[in-house]
Amino acid sequence: MDIAELKPEDRIMIKPGERFPADGRVLEGATDVNESALTGESQPVIKRAGNEVMAGSINGSGAVTVTVTKMGKDSYLSQVIQLVRRAQKSRSKTQNLADKAAFVLTVVALAAGSLILAAWLILGEGFAFAVERAVTVMVTACSHALGLAIPLVVAVSTSLAAKSGLLVRERQAFETAKDISAVVFDKTGTLTEERFG
Repeated sequence: MDIAELKPEDRIMIKPGERFPADGRVLEGATDVNESALTGESQPVIKRAGNEVMAGSINGSGAVTVTVTKMGKDSYLSQVIQLVRRAQKSRSKTQNLADKAAFVLTVVALAAGSLILAAWLILGEGFAFAVERAVTVMVTACSHALGLAIPLVVAVSTSLAAKSGLLVRERQAFETAKDISAVVFDKTGTLTEERFG
């Protein structure tokens, strides 16, 4: 059966080493499931009848029969993807400020270039000479670099954070993270590393 044909209440058998194609509930069997890509939990989680499983997690050593509960956009994995997309679309104060500054710098560069063009033409220089000087002024002002730099920095920093296991939902929160001086975890939190421990 193709994954696209799955629907809620379907029963599927997941063999050892296979990925769960949808969110579901274990009906029969027991296994250990690697959920590290979804939850960050480094140790395999034991699943028995009645336990929930998530799409994208990897079945361990046992075969299990699962009833599908959520598919597609309703699955846990899809919700994480939507969260990442929303984070990528969100804008921070720094980005808004950079856009405004780039706009002002562009207007100033165009005005200065126009003034240089007019001044050289009034002084009797040729059109090609005047245009050359006007373009030089506009290129030197380089307003596009400011407009490109901030989004690039944000994209790179978000990517680096994701590689370290930190999902940033709002870019504004990411900017204020520089002011964090302490992080406190309660006793129910799970802290994981890249290796088993």
